[in-house]
Amino acid sequence: MSAAGQIKVGVVGARGRMGQTVIQAVSSADDLVLAAAVDQGDDINLVNDCDVVVDFTTPSVVMPTLQHCIEQGVHCVVGTTGFDDGRLAQLQAWLSSKPGVGVLIAPNFGVGAVLMMQFAQLAAPYFESVEIIELHHPDKVDAPSGTARRTAELIGAVRSDRGVAKSPDATSQELQGARGASVNDVRVHSVRARGLVAHQEVIFGGVGETLTIRHDSMDRTSFMPGVLLGIRSVAKHPGLTVGLDSYLD
Repeated sequence: MSAAGQIKVGVVGARGRMGQTVIQAVSSADDLVLAAAVDQGDDINLVNDCDVVVDFTTPSVVMPTLQHCIEQGVHCVVGTTGFDDGRLAQLQAWLSSKPGVGVLIAPNFGVGAVLMMQFAQLAAPYFESVEIIELHHPDKVDAPSGTARRTAELIGAVRSDRGVAKSPDATSQELQGARGASVNDVRVHSVRARGLVAHQEVIFGGVGETLTIRHDSMDRTSFMPGVLLGIRSVAKHPGLTVGLDSYLD
């Protein structure tokens, strides 16, 4: 903490669109202070005196940053996507040697998006079919989005636990990729188009009815309440946490 009791925050990926938005949010909060702003070519040691580092970079560079922060005893709030089981296991291994450090991996910081995932889990066992469509701007480097992947994992786990069969699909001929990716037996389709920000819909289908659960983020500021919640809460949750819902009542 700073002398005034403020949380000292470092932002990695500071020159990116999300990084700039995080900097504005941190600078506007009375209980937070921006202590470091780091991007490509900057010395990562600039974050060593921070209480919490927020990372919005890319899947190709996030892991070295997290390893460094954990070794320095700095808590991390991560909006970068691309975390598979192998990467999560590696984080667990690093954190095992620093038991007081907390790391939050959040596929989405939008409170509405977190609720969308929870609603999808509630609906998952009651419909024969389910598919996910996620829509983002064309500058996004990963597909499917971390939110869509996490949603599919959660839906798939619920359906498996409840003994629900895979969604019916008679497709026998297709162009490669036409049916999207399969995550936990849930089909996920990615759309990339200029003008979009971050959008996702989960489509459930049963005999004679469909249910669509959709969330839209029209501006990156919609993610900031969740980011600030993560910054203020991560020290209270040592170890690895996946999903902002763990920090919500």
